[in-house]
Amino acid sequence: MDSAASETSIIALHEWLQSPAGAYVRAFEQECLDALTADIFGFHAVQIGLPQIDALRANRMPHKWLAVSAPVARAPDSGQRAHELVLDFEELPFPSQSLDLVVLPHVLEFAAEPHQVLREVERVLIPEGQLIICGFNPASLWGLRQGWGRITRSPYLPVEGEFISMLRMKDWLKLLNLGVSRSHFGCYAPPMRSSHWLERFAFLESAGQRWWSPLGAVYIVQAVNRVKGMKLIGPAWSRSTASKGAALPVTNRK
Repeated sequence: MDSAASETSIIALHEWLQSPAGAYVRAFEQECLDALTADIFGFHAVQIGLPQIDALRANRMPHKWLAVSAPVARAPDSGQRAHELVLDFEELPFPSQSLDLVVLPHVLEFAAEPHQVLREVERVLIPEGQLIICGFNPASLWGLRQGWGRITRSPYLPVEGEFISMLRMKDWLKLLNLGVSRSHFGCYAPPMRSSHWLERFAFLESAGQRWWSPLGAVYIVQAVNRVKGMKLIGPAWSRSTASKGAALPVTNRK
């Protein structure tokens, strides 16, 4: 997939996200991203792609950016959002080890060179920096519907996307020393096109989370940049200090 094809696929995704199914996905991802990013601390955070979701809305870092491949129109009710940057996702203009948090909502599956995007993200993350990825799950009812749609030429999801399984995504992350710390699945309603039928199957969300969690139509992966040879060091306790009861508070002595 070249850069022109990548841009076309991103436009197709943006259009799909305005559909009832797209709104269903956005609602799940926004709620999940709010919960995940609220307690990630640092100074610099970047959301790459998908301006329809404010992935950094709940995060409290002082410096936040939204990276897009082309200027986007702001909705009237968009509120206070991250500063917008127009850039090439495969060549991020940030110094190495300078970002505390990067969020990639549906970027890798529509990118011309997903491995290069991921390598750039690993480069700019600080040691122990956080990465969050959103993707469509091919091992789901939506994935099956998409496969059938390719045959019948009536796809449910944007046909330009190359959807990546959770297992494959974890392998990619492992190769870059990005250790997965959490994973979430959601959107268990069948692949319906109307909001009425998607709402009718809303009861499947809680059942799916409990009984068939890995079959959700969407997954969110959180990973940490593990740097080889780096070890977090706690307080240095000397043997002499540890052996003296006077070094402990009176309430802690036994």
